[in-house]
Amino acid sequence: MWTIPILIGSVRRGRQSPKAARFIKTCMEATGKIRSPFLDLLEIALPVMEERLSERDDPPPGLADLSRAIASSDALVIVTPEYNNGIPGSLKNALDYLYDEFSHKPVGVVTISGGPYGGVNCLAQLRPVLLTMGAYPIAEKLPIAKIDEALSEEGISRGPSLQNRAKAFIDELLWVTERFASVRKT
Repeated sequence: MWTIPILIGSVRRGRQSPKAARFIKTCMEATGKIRSPFLDLLEIALPVMEERLSERDDPPPGLADLSRAIASSDALVIVTPEYNNGIPGSLKNALDYLYDEFSHKPVGVVTISGGPYGGVNCLAQLRPVLLTMGAYPIAEKLPIAKIDEALSEEGISRGPSLQNRAKAFIDELLWVTERFASVRKT
């Protein structure tokens, strides 16, 4: 059983990321191969980063737990909206606290937006950040456009297209996770 947490990258009031996180969690756990706990930045409530965790002797509450959860995971999925054509400040802030936790870590990115493009600008900005941190963003992506039309509040897909794209995303995530694990064992 692979442990692949889902990091919810928005803390905004009225945010839509949790329903996308519920959707992808259901799809991932339906494989019978993945356990997917939530890592919700709203619950962790990190202050603006002053120093990386590795340089602090007084980490903010929740930061050490976030670090351990990511470091000990087999891979990670980030669910994030696109705000003003980019990465939400809360997500970038959380990533800036961390670094070594992402070394050789497969990461799948699910982006969402209320508009027709599904957060692809955020995705384009997030991938280089992850690569700089030593992570491996998987090639398959899962942008979810028009989030209110695509998913119910409970995270249930309103059409087969999203289900099919989620399957391809999860298949790629599992494939990469298995390959990275086999290399770490040798």
